[in-house]
Amino acid sequence: MMKLSRAEEELMNHLWRLKRAFMKDLIESYPDPKPASTTISTLLKRMQDKDFVGYEASGKLREYYPMVTKENYFSKHLKGLIKNFFNDSPAQFASFFTKKTELSEEELLHLKSIIDDQLNQKK
Repeated sequence: MMKLSRAEEELMNHLWRLKRAFMKDLIESYPDPKPASTTISTLLKRMQDKDFVGYEASGKLREYYPMVTKENYFSKHLKGLIKNFFNDSPAQFASFFTKKTELSEEELLHLKSIIDDQLNQKK
């Protein structure tokens, strides 16, 4: 799976949230100052070429939709991150994540309960 640029990821986040959108809806979903329609058009074209976005023509307008789920994209992204930066070791990643993000005791306990739930499902 190809990677999205930061600008493409931002646009993709709007599209994931909206589920289906015309270009004016996408531009409208940005905070001010809003990006130019040419910018959004260029990003959408690149994202279509990468098979992240599809569209249905409705007269002269195109209604865009995501072809990849947010969960699927970030799951692959995270696996790549763990592979490339943490020697393919989820434990190294977890250690780094829990130390460097300065999580509160409550947040760490919540993470622990998520892991415990996963362990129980694997039994």
